[in-house]
Amino acid sequence: MKNLFTNSSIPEEFRINVPYIQDRYLVNGSLKKWEGKFTEIVSPIFEATPEGTLVQKSIGSIPDLGKKEALEALESAYTAYDKGRGAWATMKVEERISCVEKFAEMMLETRDEVVKLLMWEIGKPYNESCNEFDRTIEYINDTIVALKAMDRADSKVQKSDGIYAQIRRGPLGVVLCLSPYNYPLNETFCLLIPALIMGNTTIFKPARHGILLLSPLLKAFQTCFPKGVVNLIYGSGRTLATPIMKSGKVDVLALIGNSKSANILQEYHPKKNRLRLVLGLEAKNPGIVLPDSDIDLAVKECLLGALAFNGQRCTALKILFVHEDVVQEFNQKFVEELAKLTVGLPWDSDVNITPLPEPTKPAYIKELIDDALNLGAVVLNKGGGDSLKSFVNPAVLYPVNNKMRVYEEEQFGPVVPIVSFSDIQEPLDYISESNYGQQVSLFSKNASSLAPLIDSLVNQVCRVNINTKCQRGPDVFPFVGRKDSAVSTLSVHDALRTFSIRTLVAFRSNEANDAILTDLLESNQSNFVNTNYIL
Repeated sequence: MKNLFTNSSIPEEFRINVPYIQDRYLVNGSLKKWEGKFTEIVSPIFEATPEGTLVQKSIGSIPDLGKKEALEALESAYTAYDKGRGAWATMKVEERISCVEKFAEMMLETRDEVVKLLMWEIGKPYNESCNEFDRTIEYINDTIVALKAMDRADSKVQKSDGIYAQIRRGPLGVVLCLSPYNYPLNETFCLLIPALIMGNTTIFKPARHGILLLSPLLKAFQTCFPKGVVNLIYGSGRTLATPIMKSGKVDVLALIGNSKSANILQEYHPKKNRLRLVLGLEAKNPGIVLPDSDIDLAVKECLLGALAFNGQRCTALKILFVHEDVVQEFNQKFVEELAKLTVGLPWDSDVNITPLPEPTKPAYIKELIDDALNLGAVVLNKGGGDSLKSFVNPAVLYPVNNKMRVYEEEQFGPVVPIVSFSDIQEPLDYISESNYGQQVSLFSKNASSLAPLIDSLVNQVCRVNINTKCQRGPDVFPFVGRKDSAVSTLSVHDALRTFSIRTLVAFRSNEANDAILTDLLESNQSNFVNTNYIL
């Protein structure tokens, strides 16, 4: 396995200056210098020393903030919102849009630096790192377009039963954003940008991995938004998020990650009926390969769906149900195609399998494989499950059954469990009894085979993919899940609604009120009651 390098083997364009010391955090519009303890940030990439040993590459450090700093950030956001009276919450929509546009412009200037840090911090291949950055910029621009369209629709004054009303969407308040490590830029901004542009104030704590890459953006956050609107803090989630939630001053918990963490944080809030939840959680998305499917296509999509970014995606295909009539052919072709994948470092050309950023993940993957082997499964591919430091060679397990941990647990890594079935009711029962309900992929060439499955599964999961892998995009489509997989809907238009609430100003039509409304509209004194049309 290739995870050895020397400085001379790193292409010049992918080198970073280390150590990358992040000694400031953003609170109340100020980049405050931290003088306390720091947490070392290590790369999942190991370096070969002249003596032949492997040493994990240290690439920088971040502040290890405490309760005092957490509450300072909370107070900053709380004061900036000012119970809905703050400058950001009451600002004209076009002015908030202008701030976000300026931020996107400044963000573009950091592209090369952010992409390299994505590679070094979480082992994401270069092309995928570029895609994550570019897709995030596209998401910001699409959000602006969607908000303009929404505001245009709301710019009219309605009348019903003798009452005039202006109906718009207003902010919810203070938002605590907690982001994931696998898409630390894109999924972070899929929470943060809609929350901000709708007038909320935010406290943002990045994930444990993929954290230095936000450093180049701190100045843009400070420059483009009024003080207190964006607060970025570093440290342990338990240390920082717990006192913030216990304060009761958070109106929205926006978290992409683990349901256990989400449940604990909710419990801390003293006024749960006031807390809005925006959660993207676990998934165990199945692929179902029917006997009348195009096997070559199914293999291609299942391989990509299961192992893109080492399977570290909530939308990954995490278990495959293959009909017994085609399972042998499917398995053979799947293993053949898997053998063509390239294992290497993020900057290697056409690399597929890269180091895993979570230090405990290789041991966990081994536990799942050993458990399956003890219960009758076999590793189909040569070298499957072999590991070296942060590298784990993907393992294809077959036949998998319901006694094995990998049947139920979300592996979030390079393990592909394959289950043979004879009756379609078996995978359907699996999905209906699962704790998760995000997506499913169906593979068949015949509409008559797919139709009854589609009609059943749309009531079990939130996206049914036909002859293609599970995925989030395009971002203009809803991204949501049932059961323990999600709360609220994200993706552009839906995210704007998620981080806001409909509110209205109403006038009973009479001579005095009609005059007031006319004066408001003509004088443009109110940022809420107006018929301005944003181009």
